[in-house]
Amino acid sequence: MRVHWIVCLIAIGAALFAPAVSAQIVEEKDGYVVSTVDDVIKVTGLPDISARMSSLITQGETHTYTRNVVSGTTSIVSDLNWGDTADSLSLTIIAPDATLGPYYDGADGTINGRIFLRVSKSSGVTPGTWWNRIFGEHVEGVEDYTFDSY
Repeated sequence: MRVHWIVCLIAIGAALFAPAVSAQIVEEKDGYVVSTVDDVIKVTGLPDISARMSSLITQGETHTYTRNVVSGTTSIVSDLNWGDTADSLSLTIIAPDATLGPYYDGADGTINGRIFLRVSKSSGVTPGTWWNRIFGEHVEGVEDYTFDSY
């Protein structure tokens, strides 16, 4: 019985002190760091969604969404989700002072019909209008998607 409790305590200790999976850097440009995002972060600790869009896109079509970013913001999360790996969409993020991307499925480390990235800058991202351009890179028929920006 005593051995059982010791094994449990060791297992709990190992779980508490195990290193967290860190984000992978996808691109560094003009002071911006574009990195992968864990789903856990989406559920805990992000502000309310600033932009949420759902739409349909076809081959060669471009959809553009804007959002206003206020001074003091240090990171933005973009989440483009279409879920169909047979089709390919791309995401380009255009800040007032830089163009980031285009990014494709797999840029976040997983091919799953989703591009889920964080853009950050230690001194704060540039305030103003940010553009998110979604392009139907290779689409058979029509593809539905959602786009969230945090």
